[in-house]
Amino acid sequence: MSTETLKERQEEQDSYYLASQWKLVWWRFRRHKLAIIGTAVVLLLYLVSLFPEFLAVYDPHERDKKKLYLAPTAVHFFDGWKPTPFVYGLKSARDPKTLKLIFEIDESKKYYLKFFAKGYEWEFFWLFKTQRHLIGIDDLGKGAAFHILGTDRMGRDLWSRLMLATRISMSVGLLGVAISLFLGVLLGGLSGYYGGWIDVLIQRLIEFLRSIPTIPLWIALAASVPRDWSVVKVYFAITVLISFIGWTGLAREVRGRFLVIREEDYVVAAVVYGSNAIRNIFVHMVPNFLSHIIMTTTLAVPSMILAETSLSFLGLGLRQPVISWGVLLSEAQNLRAVASAPWLLIPGGFVLVTVLAFNFMGDGLRDAADPYAN
Repeated sequence: MSTETLKERQEEQDSYYLASQWKLVWWRFRRHKLAIIGTAVVLLLYLVSLFPEFLAVYDPHERDKKKLYLAPTAVHFFDGWKPTPFVYGLKSARDPKTLKLIFEIDESKKYYLKFFAKGYEWEFFWLFKTQRHLIGIDDLGKGAAFHILGTDRMGRDLWSRLMLATRISMSVGLLGVAISLFLGVLLGGLSGYYGGWIDVLIQRLIEFLRSIPTIPLWIALAASVPRDWSVVKVYFAITVLISFIGWTGLAREVRGRFLVIREEDYVVAAVVYGSNAIRNIFVHMVPNFLSHIIMTTTLAVPSMILAETSLSFLGLGLRQPVISWGVLLSEAQNLRAVASAPWLLIPGGFVLVTVLAFNFMGDGLRDAADPYAN
C-alpha cells in the first residue's frame, strides 16, 4: 500500500474522530438512500405549501357549470415539429337521451401554454397582490380548458384545489406534532423524573385517554366545535383536538426512559449543581435519546395528516370553504361519482406518498442519530 493511500486513510479517520455530532449524523443519514428520497419529497411538499397559489392555474373556488366532471386535459408538447406545449379547445353539450354532460375536443382551436402567465389575483404573503402563476394558457375563460387533473362535481379545477389543500394538510401535521411533542416530552418527563403522586396522576390520565376508542373520541371532539366558527378558528381547533390525543404514546416512552437515566451520574450532578427539573429534562436528559424522539416525531406527522384526512372525509373535520386532502376526498364518497370520475381519488395518492416519505425519512434520521450506530 502506497504512502499516499495510508495518508489519505489516516486523514479520513482523523476527520471522523474530530467531527461534531451533527456532522456524524449527516454522514450516516446520507448513506440511507430511501431517507434521502423521502426527505426530498417532504421538502417538495412543504415548498408547494408555501406557494400553492403560484402553482395553481384557476381560482380553487371558481365554479364552471359547463365543466362538471371534466376528465384530465391532454397536453400536446409538439405543434408539428415545433416543441410548443398546447391544449385543444373544448366544447360541451347535453346528451339528448340521458341529459349527461358530454365533452368534445375542438381541434380547430389551440391554446399555448406559457410560463409565468396571468391568471386570477392572489396575495403573496400579505405583502402584495399579483396575477402571475407558474404556468397557464392564453385564455382561461373563453373555450379553453387546461385542467391537469380534471374537475369535480362543481366544475372546480382539481389541480388548483390540490395545491391549496397541500398547505392545509401539511401544516396541520406539523403544528399538531409540535404540540404533541411538547406535551409528550414535558408530561412524560415530569412523570419519570419525579415519580410518586405526579407519576400516578399523569399515568392515570394517559390510561384514561388511551382507553377511549379513537373514532368516537374524534367524533365527540369534532362535534364540540361550534358550526358558526370562522375558518381559522376551526382549523386551529381541529389541530389542537388531534394533538390532544396524540401525545400519550410519546409520554409513556419518555417516562420509561427517564426512569432509567434519572439515576445517571450526569443527571445527579446537574441536580446537585442546582439545575431545575425543566432544564434537566430538556437540556440533559432528552438529548440522551434524541434518535427515538426524532423517529417518533417523523412518524407522528403522517399520523396527524391521516387523522385530519379521516375526520374531514367523514365530514367531522375541516369543512368547506377550507380545502384539505380530506375535504377533497370527501367528494369521492359517492360510488357513482368515483365510477364516472376516478380522478377524484388522486388526493389519496398524495396522502399515500406523504406517509411513505415521512416513514422513510424517520427511519433514516433514527439510524443516523443513534449514538451506538457505526
